[in-house]
Amino acid sequence: MAIKQEPKAKTRVFLVDDHPIVRRGLAQLINHEQDLIVCGEAANARGAIELLHETKPDFLIADISLKGGMDGIELIKTIRVRNTSLPILVVSMHDESLYAERALRAGAMGYIMKQEGTEKMITAIRRILDGRVYVSEEIDSRMLQQVVGGQPNKPVSPMELLSDRELEIFGLLGRGVSSRKIAESLFLSVKTVDSYRANIKEKLKFKNGIELLQHALHWVEREKVVK
Repeated sequence: MAIKQEPKAKTRVFLVDDHPIVRRGLAQLINHEQDLIVCGEAANARGAIELLHETKPDFLIADISLKGGMDGIELIKTIRVRNTSLPILVVSMHDESLYAERALRAGAMGYIMKQEGTEKMITAIRRILDGRVYVSEEIDSRMLQQVVGGQPNKPVSPMELLSDRELEIFGLLGRGVSSRKIAESLFLSVKTVDSYRANIKEKLKFKNGIELLQHALHWVEREKVVK
């Protein structure tokens, strides 16, 4: 008599994206796979952190831009402190040349642009579940050159000079958020935010605070056009 095998449990995927239509599209794509299922979703980082313990996912997909203060990079860092093994894939519209390596350093195992086809999205998920890293060929080549050369690549853009937190604050300033509001949302002091602003101004060689805000606004608007 043949022994009846129990059906293999599906891999549980949690989604973090501030656009409901994007979450819906990803959920449909993932749930269409026989061995994958979306177990939960959140529109912001804090909501995700609250639900992760409850839903106990096997895999996390997160965007970079998230409303509510904490961005995707900081979310990944926070998760890594609590869960060192949860596989994380970043799916974003942001320029991979600026964000892919940051995401990997934070603890993600892959980075894919949202405009990539559904086939590549599933490939990225499966590659990460197999214990491997997924990035585009361009980023893969760039990282390999860095390893072979033994020293960091020269920045392609001045924005690469900014730390993760500085880049996050620069983006918030470009969206018109005041230093006080930034401090509240990131649980920092206003003095600390002002220090970050000074560092950004120095690294990007802006003459004053007005020039910093103008460039931040322009950068955010350009990012929207790219999207």
